[in-house]
Amino acid sequence: MYALLFPGQGSQLVGMGVEFYNNFEIVKKIFKDADEKLNFPISKIILEGPEDKLQLTRNTQPAILTVSYSIFRVLKDEFNFDFNLFKYFAGHSLGEYSALVCSNSLNFKDALYLLHERGKAMQEAVPVGKGSMIAVLGMKLDEILDLLKSKKEDKGVCEIANDNANGQVIISGNKEKVELFQSLLREKKIKSIPLKVSAPFHCSLMKTAADIMKDKINNTRFNKPLYEIVNNVTAYPELNPDKIKRLLVDQIFSTVKWRQSIINMQREGVKNYVEIGPGKALIGMVKRTLKDVNCFSINSITDIKNFKHEFKK
Repeated sequence: MYALLFPGQGSQLVGMGVEFYNNFEIVKKIFKDADEKLNFPISKIILEGPEDKLQLTRNTQPAILTVSYSIFRVLKDEFNFDFNLFKYFAGHSLGEYSALVCSNSLNFKDALYLLHERGKAMQEAVPVGKGSMIAVLGMKLDEILDLLKSKKEDKGVCEIANDNANGQVIISGNKEKVELFQSLLREKKIKSIPLKVSAPFHCSLMKTAADIMKDKINNTRFNKPLYEIVNNVTAYPELNPDKIKRLLVDQIFSTVKWRQSIINMQREGVKNYVEIGPGKALIGMVKRTLKDVNCFSINSITDIKNFKHEFKK
């Protein structure tokens, strides 16, 4: 059994998708559609940069969707790939929108609009420099939760943003409180790495962004997806469009339960995890968390050919 995974913010790279753009007319059309919908040349930012423009959250989110969707369409339309063996689609944070688009639940252009607006709302929810995110390495989730509880009386927000993999948890919140928590980790000889992000994502500081996005999401048409979408907030599959909408709003300020999502998929019989889109971050998380599974990353034409060869075995 297979699961298809779609990356989130952090996987972006200037020039991502260029090989597909140069070789397939369907990709040129997708990039053109993105430019027209957003009313600015997102395709040029994806293919040529500059990097600082691509790194802006309002650009990063629709850019990653565009590349992920392009690779999916190449697999489907150009290589006649049959997705019937895939039980689940899952995306990390904004990747959930890619999963919904590729499962025919959400129109590509509608998703572009929502992600551009989501990126703006998330960026503007907290003034630049007032928020922070760190990766905590080598600790179990329960251990981090206990440490956070011990510092609960301190003013400000310091919460788990992403439970990514065994030994990889992301913390998000007010800069001062996150720095205090990082000092506590140093005292305990626990490694943590500051992340280069423009805002403290997936914590309660993002509730204003969720409020902005609520009506925009509710006013967008969602269909029942063709594949079960494993949800970031619950870590369980979801097919109900109304519930998917509500959870997309909650996702903005809630923990991304990625580790539990892939564990739950394995429990349901998934042994093959395929990531499509820029980077290999999600496959890395799967490998850190699960044993006795097969992992594939597809972000080049060679990757597709190699995967098709493996898939036939």
